Amino acid sequence: MRALTRLAPPLLLTTALVWSTALPAGAAAPPPKAPEAVGRGGAVATVDADATAAGIEVLRKGGNAVDAAVAAAAALGVTEPYSSGIGGGGYFVYYDHATGRVHTIDGRETAGRTADAGLFLEDGRPLPFADAVTSGLSVGVPGTPATWDAALRQWGTRSLAQALEPAERIADQGFVVDETFRGQTADNQARFKDFPATAKLYLPGGKPPEVGSVLRNPDLAATYRLLAKDGVKAFYRGQLAEDVVNTLQHPPVDPASGRTARPGRIDTADLAAYRVRDQAPTHVTHGAYDVYSMAPSSSGGTTVGEALDILEDGGDVSAYSGTQYYHHFLEASRISFADRNRWVGDPASVDVPTRQLLSERYAASRACLISPDHALTSPLAPGDPRHPADCADTGQAVPEPYEGPNTTHLTVADRWGNVVSYTLTIEQTGGSGITVPGRGFLLNNELTDFDFTPLAPGVPDPNLPGPGKRPRSSMSPTVVLRDGEPFLATGSPGGATIITTTLQVLLGRLDRGLSLEQAIAAPRASQRNTAATQAEPAFLALPERAELEALGHAFTAVAEIGAATGVERLPDGRWVAAAEPVRRGGGSAAVVRPAR
Repeated sequence: MRALTRLAPPLLLTTALVWSTALPAGAAAPPPKAPEAVGRGGAVATVDADATAAGIEVLRKGGNAVDAAVAAAAALGVTEPYSSGIGGGGYFVYYDHATGRVHTIDGRETAGRTADAGLFLEDGRPLPFADAVTSGLSVGVPGTPATWDAALRQWGTRSLAQALEPAERIADQGFVVDETFRGQTADNQARFKDFPATAKLYLPGGKPPEVGSVLRNPDLAATYRLLAKDGVKAFYRGQLAEDVVNTLQHPPVDPASGRTARPGRIDTADLAAYRVRDQAPTHVTHGAYDVYSMAPSSSGGTTVGEALDILEDGGDVSAYSGTQYYHHFLEASRISFADRNRWVGDPASVDVPTRQLLSERYAASRACLISPDHALTSPLAPGDPRHPADCADTGQAVPEPYEGPNTTHLTVADRWGNVVSYTLTIEQTGGSGITVPGRGFLLNNELTDFDFTPLAPGVPDPNLPGPGKRPRSSMSPTVVLRDGEPFLATGSPGGATIITTTLQVLLGRLDRGLSLEQAIAAPRASQRNTAATQAEPAFLALPERAELEALGHAFTAVAEIGAATGVERLPDGRWVAAAEPVRRGGGSAAVVRPAR
C-alpha cells in the first residue's frame, strides 16, 4: 500500500529522491484500499489510496469537488507518476449543482507551432514507434497545470496553493512502493536507465525499488511549492518553462547508452501560448438518463455516445439475453470505432461532425447493420454522418491506430452535489521516459497519439500532426444525470480501451441491473473495429463465449482492460464511491462520513 505518511517537518534534501526500506519512525500506517465506500459529505475514487486520502482531506476541510479533484490529481502526480503528472494533460468534466449545467475543460497537450504532417517521418518513412516515444519529438505542450488553474478559478473554493498542499506533503515525506509501482518501473527499466535524471529518481542502485520501500521526491515537492507561490504562469513562462524546453530539445540521455533520443520542436513561445479550451460537453439521452462527456479533441464522448445511441435505437438492452447483450455491445463498439477513426480529430484543425455523429438519424442508419444472428466483419467501413443512409458506408475501412494503454482516472463528489469526472495522462506508462532534471516529473509522449501517416491511402485522416494541433484522445470522463440531478460519474484509463470500458460500465449500471461496484468489477471485452476482440480471462470464461463465437465473434486474451472509478448518488443523498477490486492492484474508494 502507498502511504500518506505524517511526519515532522521534512529535512531539506539535496538528492532527487530518497529511499528507505521501512516507514520512518512516527509515520502513520498506510491508508487502506477499499473498492467501495458509502456515506455522506462527499466521495472520492482513484486508483491510489494516497490520492483518494488527499481528496477526502480537502472535502473534510470544506473544499468542494473541484478543489478535491485537483488535490487528488496532484497526489497522483507523486504516487502514480508513470500515468499522470504536470508533464501531461487531460480532460475535466464538472457538474455544477447550483446551475444544473455540465462544463468541460479540454486540457489536452498540443504540438508546437512548427509541427506539420511529417512530424514523425524521416526520409519519407515513419519512425519506429518505440523510437518516437522515447524522444523529445513525442512531447507535447503539457496542459495539466493550466487545467488545474482553470478549474479552480472557475468553480473551486480553494487556491492552487491550498489544493497542492497534500501532494506536496506526500512528495516530501514519501509513499510506500507497491507491486504495481515496482512492476511498472521494471517494465520501463530498459529506457529509464538511459536517462540519468530518470534513473536517479526511479532506479535506486540501478534497479526497480523494492515493494515496501518508501519513495520521496523532494524535487517535485519543490516544483509544487513554486506553482503554489507563483501560480501556473511559472510553468509556462520563466525558468521552469526553460527547463522543460531545454529537456525536450536536448534530451538528457546517457552518452554511453547508445540511445538516440531525437530532439523535440516545442519552444518557450509554444509553452507561453498554451491555453485550455472551455467547451460544451457531448450529450446523448439513454433511457431516463442524460449522458455527458468530452467533445473532440477527445473521441471519447462521440464514440461512447454513438454506441449508446445505436444500442438505444436497436432495442431494449435490459431485455436482451446475456449472449445478445454482449453481441450488441460488441457490434455497437465496432461500428462507432469505424466512424471514430475516420471522422474525429482536433476541431480547431479539421472539420469534425460532432453533432451529426450523435444524431438519432445517424444512429438509426448504423444500428440497422446489427443482426442478432451473426457478427459483422472488421475492419468495417465508416458511414457518412452528414449524409446518413440506412446500412450504407463510405467505402474504404480505416484501420485502428496504436494508442498507449495507460492514463489514470478519478471521480469526486461533494456534499453540495457537485461532481467531477477527470481523466489525465502522460500517455503510455512512463510517458517519454524523460524526467526534467531537478524538477521531479516525467514529460509526456502524447504526440505519438497522432497518426504518423494516413491510416488508409486516399482517405482523409483527421488525426495527422499539425501546428498547434491536439492529438485525438480516447479519454471518456462521463457524468450521468437523471431528472436533472447527478446520478453517477465514471471513466477509466486504458488508451483506446477507455471508450469500451466506460461504455461497458455505463451499460452494466444503467441497463443490466448491476451496482456501480459490480459494473466496474465485471469481466471486460474491447472491440475496436478489429478482426478479433480483446477480452480478459474472466470474460473468456463466461458461458456466453461459445454462443458469441458461434455468431462469428473471435477473441484474443489480454491480462486486463482499464481501471475504472466512479461515484453514484443514492436516492437518500448518500454517495457511493467505487473503484477496481483487482485491476492495477485495486483502486481506492472513500467517503467523508461512512454511513451504510
